[in-house]
Amino acid sequence: MTKIAQLRPHKISEAEWQLRRDLAACYRLFVRFGWTDLIFTHLTARVPGHADQYLINPYGLLFQEITASNLLKVDFDGNVLAGDHPYNEAGHAIHTAVLRARPEINAVLHSHTRAGMAVSCMQGGLQPFSQQANEIMQFVCYHQYDFSPGNEAECRRLGQDLGDQWLMIMHNHGLLSVGRSVAEAFYFLYMLENACKVQVDVMACGGDLITPSAASIKRLADHARPPSEQPADYMDMAWAALLRTLEQPPTSYQK
Repeated sequence: MTKIAQLRPHKISEAEWQLRRDLAACYRLFVRFGWTDLIFTHLTARVPGHADQYLINPYGLLFQEITASNLLKVDFDGNVLAGDHPYNEAGHAIHTAVLRARPEINAVLHSHTRAGMAVSCMQGGLQPFSQQANEIMQFVCYHQYDFSPGNEAECRRLGQDLGDQWLMIMHNHGLLSVGRSVAEAFYFLYMLENACKVQVDVMACGGDLITPSAASIKRLADHARPPSEQPADYMDMAWAALLRTLEQPPTSYQK
């Protein structure tokens, strides 16, 4: 019997349990990388086999308190199907808008980081200052700020603005990434967050800036384009490495 099967509640399928583990791990990685905003922001994943259901954090818990078993299961109409807490209404509005608009997408991550919010306030948006920026710039779209909860028109516009892209800079708000897996969505957000940090640092220096040639940027963009059939292998490799770090005790390097 596998470790997952030993821990998995009998009423939850193995596929859903694995997804719960991945999403809970993503919440913990947000803590590790400093991407949390108290109890706010939200990460979701579509329930396997149920296109109109998703998993989300219980509203009121810190991200370090999120576990595979306490994630909420909610349908697109807002009914809590499993779990003992309420959900964040803004999270429900934003994530269902994205999941409705992109049926091939299974994970949606939203952050309010300092660097991400700073770049979201810049008229020029993301700039080609770093390799990370140039890798993902072709996948970035923008969304004009408005208040989401209870605003159906805003939610429709959010899905329309995302289009077929993988990353969104929400003006005066924060960042959003999507993926066919939690690993893919995390990778895209990691690259965008790093690019935003570098941009803020570079612009704060006030010196003359260097940008790569258009030809170099295009070669990198072509190389980084995700395969159409599934997430890139290196994204899964990076995710597996991150999961190993969550499983290691603090002194494991001494063994």
